[in-house]
Amino acid sequence: MNDILARVSNLCRDAKAASAAIARADTATKNAALDAMARGLRRGADVVLAANAQDLESARANGTSGAMLDRLALDPQRVEAMAKGLDEVRGLPDPVGAMDELRRLPNGLQVGRMRIPLGVVAMIYEARPNVTADAAGLTLKSGNVAILRGGSEAFYSNTAIAGILRSALRDVGLPEAVVSLIDTTDRAAVDALLVQDAFVDLVIPRGGAGLVRSVMQKSRIPVLAHAEGVCHVYVDDSADLEMAVAVSVNAKVQRPAVCNAMETLLVHQSVAPAFLPIAASRLRASGVELRGCERTRKLVPDMVLATEDDWRAEYLDLILAVRVVDSLDQAMDHIRQYGSRHTEAIVTSNHARAMRFIREVDSSLVLVNASTRFNDGNQLGLGAEIGISTTRIHAFGPMGLEELTTRKFVAFGDGQVRG
Repeated sequence: MNDILARVSNLCRDAKAASAAIARADTATKNAALDAMARGLRRGADVVLAANAQDLESARANGTSGAMLDRLALDPQRVEAMAKGLDEVRGLPDPVGAMDELRRLPNGLQVGRMRIPLGVVAMIYEARPNVTADAAGLTLKSGNVAILRGGSEAFYSNTAIAGILRSALRDVGLPEAVVSLIDTTDRAAVDALLVQDAFVDLVIPRGGAGLVRSVMQKSRIPVLAHAEGVCHVYVDDSADLEMAVAVSVNAKVQRPAVCNAMETLLVHQSVAPAFLPIAASRLRASGVELRGCERTRKLVPDMVLATEDDWRAEYLDLILAVRVVDSLDQAMDHIRQYGSRHTEAIVTSNHARAMRFIREVDSSLVLVNASTRFNDGNQLGLGAEIGISTTRIHAFGPMGLEELTTRKFVAFGDGQVRG
């Protein structure tokens, strides 16, 4: 443990030293680094895929499920998507140094606020190796340093990707420590990282509920949490049922192993007889196992009976809980009781109910007549994301470039002194 603590402390100390260089780097330098990173990933795709094959082989040997394998797996298209993500971040406006809210006070001082980097951001995440590139690109463009600790299941993939990114930094004259990877699978390294409050400014855990809880309990560093994605779609009695089927199937099936996939479908009792048999057929055709309440099972009799645990479950798999409700109020009560403040959607043609749902449902993204799968930084126009915050401090929802900065006050005077 002492050896790991020393290694992690040295890495964090180097990251803190590098933060000054990236904080003062101009936009052109940061964009050149992002361009070099994207080129490196494209040129090194074979290296990344070979490393990923090692991770997949180990995962299969350990009995990892199909959905989790999908999160872990890379192919040429996914490597290209990582490179394109870096290209998109390069094209986004640089938030650092932007000033707003300028106003002149009665004493003549002109006061405003300027965007500045957070500093050193530690990212602890599981399974998905694309997070390595996304997090590095976003932290760099926003003038921050990234310390990355991926899950052991993606160790070889993350090591290969981080090596390419660090090489690109060196090529453009930036310190390699602007992007660092904790290169051990020993869990003691996470505990060692979480006490580095002298060097690290923010920790972002991105993974299962157990990981997030553990980080929040142990960290001496401020934590911006991404809890479970227990996401709901509510089909209102005024819904276009064809639209509701399409939204529900996409929300569950398009990529079930991610946090913005629907886990519970709520259906108004007056449209349930027409909607549920069709929706169930479409969902089952895509391999979805359905678990329903007693009222649901009267309409789809061969559905598995849902338990209390099903309403709280983040399946991350082709499993869906279904409940018939009496009203919009009952749907929102269910979401308040079982939701995780991640993503909720309503399908309705009633504007007043849509606006009530938006106002009263407490989640990082609330949608009307659209799939929960849109809660994603890229899909919402941020270019990419470092994660989806389900807390309100200091960001709520997908975290892009602006969410990786804070603001300081600046004041311009002409000799004012305080009396």
